[in-house]
Amino acid sequence: MDNLTHSFAGALLAQMGLKKLSGRATSTLVIAANIPDIDAVATLLGTQSLAIRRGITHGPIALATLPLLLTGLILLWNRWRPAKEPVRPLPLLLCAYIGTLSHPALDWLNSYGIRLLEPFSSTWYAGDTLFIIDLWIWITLIGCWVWSRHREKRGADWQRPAWIGFTAIAAYIVANGLITRQAEALGHGAVRTMVYVRPLESLNRASYRPYVQKARAEPTITPDLVVANPQPLTFWRRKVLWRGQGQFGTLDFDAAREWNGIIFEDSGVPTHLDHPALAAARGRPDVEAFLFWSRMPIVIERDGVTYLADQRFNSGLTRGQFLVPLTSRP
Repeated sequence: MDNLTHSFAGALLAQMGLKKLSGRATSTLVIAANIPDIDAVATLLGTQSLAIRRGITHGPIALATLPLLLTGLILLWNRWRPAKEPVRPLPLLLCAYIGTLSHPALDWLNSYGIRLLEPFSSTWYAGDTLFIIDLWIWITLIGCWVWSRHREKRGADWQRPAWIGFTAIAAYIVANGLITRQAEALGHGAVRTMVYVRPLESLNRASYRPYVQKARAEPTITPDLVVANPQPLTFWRRKVLWRGQGQFGTLDFDAAREWNGIIFEDSGVPTHLDHPALAAARGRPDVEAFLFWSRMPIVIERDGVTYLADQRFNSGLTRGQFLVPLTSRP
């Protein structure tokens, strides 16, 4: 997730009551919630950073040691600039661990991926539950934090708004997880049977009914991978991406209109992973880093240039964000 989300997640945890454990607890929680992203310095390497980000600093060794280092630094800072409240090392360390562990928990929820077991395993894990920047979570986190702080200044129960926000976000995440699982299940079935499900002419919810039409004579495709990609703002929708037998395609799922319906946006398109330009570029650091990170690599052409791309980030707001040129502009 983005660092604003991580920061306010740490701040909300503090308002839930954790800041009562020790002085400097709030700052520790906010910093800890962001500290695994110290690997962001790798972005200076460009595309090669894809092989570094969300890896070692998000794995078990870092998650065990970073809170210890952070607590030590906070204690040193407190000796120079003492806090108004007493600083208790062990409760402060507990806050550091809680804040740090909240980071990979949130990062796992989007489709970018995270290597939770690095350096013991370089496997990428992705929950495909939330878009990487979720406005609704922003509103809930910031709104409940402001509400809590306002009540705290008035001497009222300030922990309750924070707990309400935490509960609402947890329910929101569970609901989005269910939407993703349903979209993926429908995607698998739809691609295997090559079935179109389309709405009737009216988009009125009361009259909307899916109908099934056998639409093509191509052989049935067994998908190797189906990913239900969360969408910005419209959390009830998913771009269902599939690939199999050297092809890829997109389906559209809208839980608000039809829980059991799915719409084909396009038929199978070749992934072109056998493209000569890709074969010639193998061994290049940027290409190898991209392929190490990419769950759904494809080769595309735009304006006469051949690119290595990722199917997850090839449409909408993310279109063009992750591209590696394989050929030069003519």
